[in-house]
Amino acid sequence: MISAVFLLTCYNIFYGSCQLSGRGGDVAPQILSEVRETNLVLKEVRDLLKQQVKEIIFLKNTVMECDACGTYFGIHTSATSQAIKVTTYQNGCNPNPCYPGVTCTVTGSGFRCGTCPAGYSGNGSHCTDINECTVNPCYARVRCVNTAPGFHCEPCPIGYIGKRVEGIGLEYARANKQVCDDLNECESGNKPCPGNSVCINTKGSYKCSPCKAGKGGQNTVCKTEKRCPNGEISKCHEKAECIIERDGSIACVCAVGWAGNGIICAKDTDIDGFPDEKLRCSDLRCKKDNCVTVPNSGQEDADKDGIGDACDDDADGDGIANLQDNCVYVPNVDQKNTDQDNFGDACDNCRNVKNDDQRDTDRDGKGDVCDDDMDGDKIKNTADNCKKVPNPDQKDSDGDGVGDVCDSCPNIKNPDQSDADSDLVGDLCDTNKDRDGDGHQDSRDNCPSDINSNQLDTDKDGLGDECDDDDDNDGIPDILPPGPDNCRLVPNPDQADSDGNGIGNACEGDFDKDLVIDIVDACPENAEITLTDFRAFQTVVLDPEGDAQIDPNWIVLNEGMEIVQTMNSDPGLAVGYTAFNGVDFEGTFHVNTETDDDYAGLIFGYQDSSSFYSVMWKQMEQTYWQANPFRAVAEPGIQLKAVKSKTGPGENLRNSLWHTGDTLNQVKLLWKDPRNVGWKDKTSYRWFLQHRPSVGYIRVKFFEGPELVADSGVILDTTMRGGRLGVFCFSQENIIWSNLRYRCNDTIPNDYETFKEQKSKA
Repeated sequence: MISAVFLLTCYNIFYGSCQLSGRGGDVAPQILSEVRETNLVLKEVRDLLKQQVKEIIFLKNTVMECDACGTYFGIHTSATSQAIKVTTYQNGCNPNPCYPGVTCTVTGSGFRCGTCPAGYSGNGSHCTDINECTVNPCYARVRCVNTAPGFHCEPCPIGYIGKRVEGIGLEYARANKQVCDDLNECESGNKPCPGNSVCINTKGSYKCSPCKAGKGGQNTVCKTEKRCPNGEISKCHEKAECIIERDGSIACVCAVGWAGNGIICAKDTDIDGFPDEKLRCSDLRCKKDNCVTVPNSGQEDADKDGIGDACDDDADGDGIANLQDNCVYVPNVDQKNTDQDNFGDACDNCRNVKNDDQRDTDRDGKGDVCDDDMDGDKIKNTADNCKKVPNPDQKDSDGDGVGDVCDSCPNIKNPDQSDADSDLVGDLCDTNKDRDGDGHQDSRDNCPSDINSNQLDTDKDGLGDECDDDDDNDGIPDILPPGPDNCRLVPNPDQADSDGNGIGNACEGDFDKDLVIDIVDACPENAEITLTDFRAFQTVVLDPEGDAQIDPNWIVLNEGMEIVQTMNSDPGLAVGYTAFNGVDFEGTFHVNTETDDDYAGLIFGYQDSSSFYSVMWKQMEQTYWQANPFRAVAEPGIQLKAVKSKTGPGENLRNSLWHTGDTLNQVKLLWKDPRNVGWKDKTSYRWFLQHRPSVGYIRVKFFEGPELVADSGVILDTTMRGGRLGVFCFSQENIIWSNLRYRCNDTIPNDYETFKEQKSKA
């Protein structure tokens, strides 16, 4: 025992000595001995760590240098844990140890990799992208963007015009320099100057002369007035555009990043359709946003405290924070939870039966697991052959115990309802023969030779409107004499048209007679589609095997116009059941967290789990943490991909989606944002997508506030000729897709013909 207070001073924990001093004098020798032993142990630990680091570096270098080894080792770190994992591959080329796209050849001693793809250098096992920008292929004032592989030049500066330059390899870059010529704005036909002034072209720009003399020889002030497309002077706010509605009336719509009734607009930070401040108008769109920085297009506010649920830490105001509250939107201080699921009794739709999904098919307030008639068709579940789809007639053509309305093969017995490719057609009757490419196999397509993904059949005669000469079966042909029918979708053999505007009285103001007026109807010429609604959706898991991550958790809000995904999950889709021909699809994208940096986006043209288009956005560059079946590298930025997978959901499609670039028999990269900029945390972006399957036209734009930050330009691709819409996530949590809107639109945009002409001249 040392009775005196002493001070311990250590000058070197590994090699130095320790001196103990205090009022009691020298310390007992055994204490000094213990300190020395501790120092020795710590030195051994340090030496061991040094040796382990050397071994890991040696193993990594061996892998990097070996291109024809009998055994191949892969080293990678987990994206979340950073733990090191070593994978041993057996002799041979399966799985392929070479760089993606490089041929692997089995040899007597192991394998040999072929040459690197064009635009890369290396030994075939490891390939490095060649930076073509080092030879300055772009115009002096244009940024060169190096890609993997190849390069491209950004568009010519404003005021100049020139062809798009892109290619692969140093030789191509040297031989194909970008040329940008001055654009003569004064001859463009846009008349950039007021009518009483002269346009003078300058290099890269133009200028307007002073106003010409007016009456009495005096110069008049040059004024330009904002006009609507019909020529009338616009009454819209300066931050709004004037549009012509279907009935010929004029409407004002606030620009992206602004909200209001169009006559008055104010800033809308989160782009959810509600202004940051209250506006002096009675329209709902003039109401102040109750959650300014987080999109919540439904403005949900459970406790009515003026703070939206999306940004209220205690949404129900019961004094219990949302993260700990088992009823987030219903006050329940006692937190009573009889069945011990994730929902307290106050908000549990099955209080005595555990049901964490709270699924309620017929929306009657009673969860499916405790509802003896879950679809609400007055037939008890025990006797119902379609428990989740109303069918009072219980028709079952094939006698397999599954009613026709929910049977994936209504004419072939398939009681297990197996559907491997998630196309809503059972495996036993799925032929995958689709001559027009619209996502419906010929045996089920009501227009097998005409593209009509929506399968609209207004008169229910078995012939789709796209190939039916008389859609409403009223005896008046749609186009041919004695047509055209002035109410193509509503029977009116008398063709009465009181106001002589070419639209019959029977369908005036509501062309498809679906009881939703054309001005607000998402599809005025399709009675089966009225308003944007994703409340009914199909969950598609794209990596169903293994347990690397969990499946997505989708929450639908605002009557189907907002979707939230809460989990850090495997790749997955939430796909609406409505199929479209031509469509405009827009929404606000927002990642409401500062955690993780992975993929989120949207899909269109969905036909099955192997066939769809994906617009996906990665925040940071990252190599996927599972190297099987190949090394997948994700680059930051927005990507447009055509997915046509031969394997379907699984590790091949998973890694192909993660990888930026083409993957043989899996994914084709149609466009990538050349800025290589990832999404920002807690920032709202507005996207606008146009798809016209009839000609393969695709264009997508992204806005950050009012600023256009990305534009794919015109893309032509016919891999999918229409399909369903949805949203996409991959390893990213807390994603919000808000203020969603879709509209049927088969009108070909004007820039399609311009693009074709430019392409033919190039």
